[in-house]
Amino acid sequence: MYQERPSRLAGAVVWTNTPVPGPGALPVLPDGCMDLLWSDGGLLVAGPDTHAHVPDGPPATWAGIRFFPGTAPTLLGVPAHELRDRRVELADLWPAAEVRRLTGRIARADHPAEALEKVALERATPPDPELRRLVTALADGRPVSATADELGLGARRLHRRSLTAFGYGPKTLARILRLQRALHLARTGMPYADTAARTGYADQAHLSRDVREFTGTTLSDLLR
Repeated sequence: MYQERPSRLAGAVVWTNTPVPGPGALPVLPDGCMDLLWSDGGLLVAGPDTHAHVPDGPPATWAGIRFFPGTAPTLLGVPAHELRDRRVELADLWPAAEVRRLTGRIARADHPAEALEKVALERATPPDPELRRLVTALADGRPVSATADELGLGARRLHRRSLTAFGYGPKTLARILRLQRALHLARTGMPYADTAARTGYADQAHLSRDVREFTGTTLSDLLR
């Protein structure tokens, strides 16, 4: 069973996922975010996805903190593009002694998700206001070029900063955030054609192509 709540860290979400009887694990869809994860006594980092990630192995209990887009790389000390479409051990990114200390701390905690949140709060740096404005504008459906102009960023500089912060360029981020808006509307029961029109797709077929590219399945199958 999946549960989440807003974190005390601005824009982040604290979540847990406990196996329940039934079908296999659901795919994790691209959302522009990165996560710090705890499972089976280990710490992992989930990099930014460009396609659906289906957890492998036997069912396990997970806890995590999902960071606001663009904020995890400064906390982790690693550019996002180095972690794109990857799950890596935190010990591959941080000194082994530090990871052992944190692993023991979280293992002793009554609630690992809350312990992860405390680690993030201790290490977080103030968010880059420019990047936050970029994410907010793209999440609202603003065009990339217009947003770049409003922020006073040239195309090359915006692309470099996006690779570091998000793991891919601003156009990919905009498409992923648009897909998330579309999925939200479709889950409310809005017809697919209306969903496509409301979220900036040329038509329903355009929406279907993006769903297939980023998730590997159809919108109907995702909602089902």
